Amino acid sequence: MTLEHDHATHEHGEASGHDHSGHAEHEHDHGKHAGHEHVSYPEAVIAYRADKDEYYRDAHDSPIPHDQRETFMGLPYFPVDESLRFEGLTLEPYTGTEPTSFQIPTSDGKLRAAERAGIFRFGLAGGQQTLTGYRFAGGDDDSVFVPFLDLTSGNKTYGAGRYLDVYPEDDGTYSLDFNLAYHPSCVYDPKFSCPLTPAENRLPVRIEAGERLSPEVST
Repeated sequence: MTLEHDHATHEHGEASGHDHSGHAEHEHDHGKHAGHEHVSYPEAVIAYRADKDEYYRDAHDSPIPHDQRETFMGLPYFPVDESLRFEGLTLEPYTGTEPTSFQIPTSDGKLRAAERAGIFRFGLAGGQQTLTGYRFAGGDDDSVFVPFLDLTSGNKTYGAGRYLDVYPEDDGTYSLDFNLAYHPSCVYDPKFSCPLTPAENRLPVRIEAGERLSPEVST
């Protein structure tokens, strides 16, 4: 499995009419960070988070407003939970009743052309859960965008959902790692246009992994 985050491409947001993409990518291989072998998975996730905090604090296109960057102390996270990492998943053909091609609404009232790329199934909380994966018109054909809502949405996490970006492994399977779940850029600055989570991706369980809101914030 690869821990990777393009701190711009993967936000799936637009700011001031410009696609929020095409900037430096930071990558951590499972069991490796900063050139050192045998780093554990939790250590790799923690290092990945530290890199993202540095990017958000210093990058010219960070979603953190300029007047808040000097006091930015890092993003709040749930503890790493390896049980919320699901590997070896197949992107099954979409067989639901919604149209495959559709317009996904965004946080600023716009629409973006998208398609339902398929379904991921995984076992959690004693049952089988499903999430639909999406692709955007003109986007990366390999990347699958998986926004989701869960029972933390609106209190411990953003009410409009969190995001996962997944890519096929060498064997063609996918991983859903909720420790890498992140908030859209519009959480930090409303100038960003971020896709809203379709109702079909509402999970009936708590996903206490990945990014969370500060304890004093709920939305």
